[in-house]
Amino acid sequence: MSSHHVVISGIGLVSSLGEGPDAHWRKLAQPGREPVLEASRFSPYTVHPLPEIDWNLQIAKRGDQRQMETWQRLGTYAAGMALDDAGIKGNDELCTTMDMVVAAGGGERDEAVDADILAASESRNDRDVLLNEKLTTELRPTLFLAQLSNLLAGNISIVHKVTGSSRTFMGEEGAGVAAVETAAARIRSGQSTHILVGGAFQTEHSDMLLGYELAGYLHRGPWRPVWQRQGLDGGGVVTGSGGAFLVLEQREHAISRGRKIYAELGPVISGRAKRRQGELDGEIAALLRQAALPNGELLTISGASGAHTATAAEKSALDANPAIAARGFSTLTGHMKEAQFPFAVALAALAVERKAAYPAFDPATEKPFNGVPRTVLATAIGYHQFEGMALVNVA
Repeated sequence: MSSHHVVISGIGLVSSLGEGPDAHWRKLAQPGREPVLEASRFSPYTVHPLPEIDWNLQIAKRGDQRQMETWQRLGTYAAGMALDDAGIKGNDELCTTMDMVVAAGGGERDEAVDADILAASESRNDRDVLLNEKLTTELRPTLFLAQLSNLLAGNISIVHKVTGSSRTFMGEEGAGVAAVETAAARIRSGQSTHILVGGAFQTEHSDMLLGYELAGYLHRGPWRPVWQRQGLDGGGVVTGSGGAFLVLEQREHAISRGRKIYAELGPVISGRAKRRQGELDGEIAALLRQAALPNGELLTISGASGAHTATAAEKSALDANPAIAARGFSTLTGHMKEAQFPFAVALAALAVERKAAYPAFDPATEKPFNGVPRTVLATAIGYHQFEGMALVNVA
């Protein structure tokens, strides 16, 4: 059975830097770009907030917007941008035959309902009855205290009419890696001709930050670039709100439609090191070997989170190869959890398509890159678990 080539024909991006691939390229290609930060609202934690977004541009019905929480709107919006970019949005034939793979978390909790339940429990002993009362009166019937992970895929189907097969992965950065890996494998095998793949994360919500902080992962105090948080107070992670969706296609399918191709998606590989047993350094080195890196200077778009152990291990592995020039984009966008790996792949595709490298996001620690990138490595070494890499090649 012949293997089909996988190409990237559409990109939808949203982060604190703005919207769309062009806006992100302009800002990230500008030397000395400063991050957009919010340091007071969730003090002592800093976040990279969303820009002002006109949701009507991609979610036309106000009723659809109202029934989504921000993370769903963000993902649906980024997905619509990718579909527009690929020339698929509004084409019923392409949308109804399009598959979808989404990386999503458990959704945002309703903090007002949580607070109401806790307040009521102070004066009642029948707490099982109380909880059932609140579940039946305060929440929509389709939801529980946090929203279902597959609601993002459902809303994309409803709003953008993408109605082929659908899969949702959960599991932090690992979800994003698994989503891209699965989508690419389906296209290579001929099971799919075109797939929408990506994820979204909204950090400006107390319960999202709580998930990181319960295990001590959040950086405290003044902001620092992602590679410069070792030994500082807290766990090293600075989060950001954002979304990233890609349209992946069989090369011949994209060519038959006359679409622009950003780049070819090469090998996508993943691993899950037993970190408590000290396997992370070896696992990253093994993935780099498995990726079959090309000879010569190699631009690398790193999804490093800043988490002390994971980021130190990744930096050590990348620094061990003098040909690698890494760019830790979380310095400028924050860590976007499920969207982290699709975002890295998107930035890699832009560099290949524009035939230019990004300047160092952190000039104090990142090497210059002087050539024209024909292959770019994208990484996501999970802040807690899971590791992934992909090679993105010139089309």
